[in-house]
Amino acid sequence: MHSPTIGGVLIASLGLVRGVRASLLITAGLALTAILAQRRLYDIRVEGARLTRVDLRSQFRSLHHALKRLLVSDIFIRTCEGMVNFFVVLYATNIIGATSVQFGALVGIQTATSIAAYIPAARLADRYGRKPFVVATFICFSVFPLAIALSHSFKALVIAFVIGGLRELGEPARKAMIVDLADPTRRGRTVGLYYLTRSLSITPASVIGGLLWKINPATPFFVACAIGLAGTLIFALTVERRYAS
Repeated sequence: MHSPTIGGVLIASLGLVRGVRASLLITAGLALTAILAQRRLYDIRVEGARLTRVDLRSQFRSLHHALKRLLVSDIFIRTCEGMVNFFVVLYATNIIGATSVQFGALVGIQTATSIAAYIPAARLADRYGRKPFVVATFICFSVFPLAIALSHSFKALVIAFVIGGLRELGEPARKAMIVDLADPTRRGRTVGLYYLTRSLSITPASVIGGLLWKINPATPFFVACAIGLAGTLIFALTVERRYAS
């Protein structure tokens, strides 16, 4: 939660190049520490395990129809995210005029919002059903780029990044839906296929965002919002609540 602010302070105090290098060195050190800690904590050996050939087409055809519709909706939502994900920092700093320290603070606010919302939302989804929370998180994904494009000050950006943090509101519910709708006999392959399909489908999103940026820096944010709202409607209208309870 504090790391984006620290990164912003390093860039502000050391300059862009030296600040990024220092941040990368610290990140590499922390990652190495985490790897060594995991190796000490986990020592799992699987004997007799064999790899089997997987027919992706037949695996995809066997997916539950509600899971396919969730996947289509998710592709729209992640395309919305991918179109602006790498341009948010440019828009906030170059267009609106936020400093590197301010942008680091904004990311920290977004992370804190996500942490604060994650566990309560997961518990409420188990009590009241998952669909409303998935719809809510899809709406936040859609509105976030619009809120960035409409911002003209740091205060407005704070509101936008709070919305960005609320994108995690329904993530526990969405992930639970994926697992519940997967065939128990091949759950691992189903989840893997879901994320493989989603990742491949949204690959062009950043390139499209870059082309739209050349037209006008705000354009990819407005288009991303429209795509996200389309994905939200697809989910809301096609996935029955009984499959998201």
